[in-house]
Amino acid sequence: MLAILQKEFDENHKRGGKPPKLKPEDKLYITLKYLREYRTMDSIAAEYGVCKGTVCLSIQWVEDTLVKDGAFALPEKRALKRKSAIIEYIVVDVTESPIN
Repeated sequence: MLAILQKEFDENHKRGGKPPKLKPEDKLYITLKYLREYRTMDSIAAEYGVCKGTVCLSIQWVEDTLVKDGAFALPEKRALKRKSAIIEYIVVDVTESPIN
């Protein structure tokens, strides 16, 4: 993951300019914290000393970059429906019966 992000980051910043506050490692870590720990963007922003918008843009950039690469792409909806076309039902009898 980090190699894909680093390559895209270097390509985007090869002309120079003001260095961003967050490195690709930080952006990946922020995204994983947000998705895994269900932390709010406000708490993550306070931890890294950036605003909530920066955290939001970082998460979107990481997700878009990984999906665009193709290594982490999910199959399309039609492919998922074709594979699971057979639906099985299980019926469980849960009626109450009196005990003496």
